[in-house]
Amino acid sequence: MKIKLSKSSFNEGLKQLKSEYKILAPVTTPFKGTFSDTDITKYEEIDKIEDIEFDKKSNFSAKEVILPITQVLFYFTEKEYKTSDIDDKKLLVFLRACDLNGIKRIDEIYLKNGIEKDYFYERLREKVRFVLIGCKESFRNCFCVSMGSNKSENYSIGLNLRDDEVYLDIKDEELNIFEGEETDFSVDYVKENRISIEIPQNINPVELSKHPMWDEYNDRCIACGRCNFVCPTCTCFTMQDIYYKENENVGERRRVWASCQVDGYTDMAGGHSFRKKQGERMRFKVMHKIYDFNKRFGYQMCVGCGRCDDACPQYISLSECIDKINNIYKEEEK
Repeated sequence: MKIKLSKSSFNEGLKQLKSEYKILAPVTTPFKGTFSDTDITKYEEIDKIEDIEFDKKSNFSAKEVILPITQVLFYFTEKEYKTSDIDDKKLLVFLRACDLNGIKRIDEIYLKNGIEKDYFYERLREKVRFVLIGCKESFRNCFCVSMGSNKSENYSIGLNLRDDEVYLDIKDEELNIFEGEETDFSVDYVKENRISIEIPQNINPVELSKHPMWDEYNDRCIACGRCNFVCPTCTCFTMQDIYYKENENVGERRRVWASCQVDGYTDMAGGHSFRKKQGERMRFKVMHKIYDFNKRFGYQMCVGCGRCDDACPQYISLSECIDKINNIYKEEEK
């Protein structure tokens, strides 16, 4: 059902949904950014449509809603363990097409990548409904069109905002509580980015891994991992067992985000470590985004949101790195 309604009517609908749903969306908080005079846009709980940031790309993706930065899996004692509880409320998440396509990639890793589904991810994922925010203008460093992630049909509600009017494409009957005038429209999507890339189809990963282009990143990358943490498709984690001071045999096991770009990520027993140089780590990340994932699942992992470029303190650009790879193969063809 497609309808048009006022902001106040939409807010009335949100008010009804809040009894069953925790509603999250991009929210801008002044003066909480990297520097004292900068803002930050990240996912927070909202009460009304005026709380939502429509004019900026969020600094962080929506993935932490279903893949928490720190997640307690279970509690243990000397003799038994207990699975952690989760909130009974369902989740309604407002996000753009690139992030919604990012969720598809995370689903691939945690739900379809092997015989068993990840139980802790699945139980959160089942609670989530998505509201797709129409996105008609490209932001800085975006290249979603090149990655084919500028649009999506996999939403419960599609939303366009036009001044004081809200347009809704409601697909999920459970969310069909909004009252408005029937109309016809299409959810906005970006048709052209300022940045356009091309991924070569004839990549030889072994030969490319030996190319000197990766040496540049040995000096530039400082191993902060920010590119991974803001990425909507990075899914790596580590495990931590936390023992309580009152009883060292009692505690909890946590799943915590990890980064393939930071020191220690590939450390093994006996002191061995893979990919010690930052250029090797950059090569691993980039190849996973544009080659390895695609070879296994049939589509590209990167969604072109450009957040890695936005977040990097050394101004390392993933899109420029992909361009360098493309130029290497064009030179070889000549």
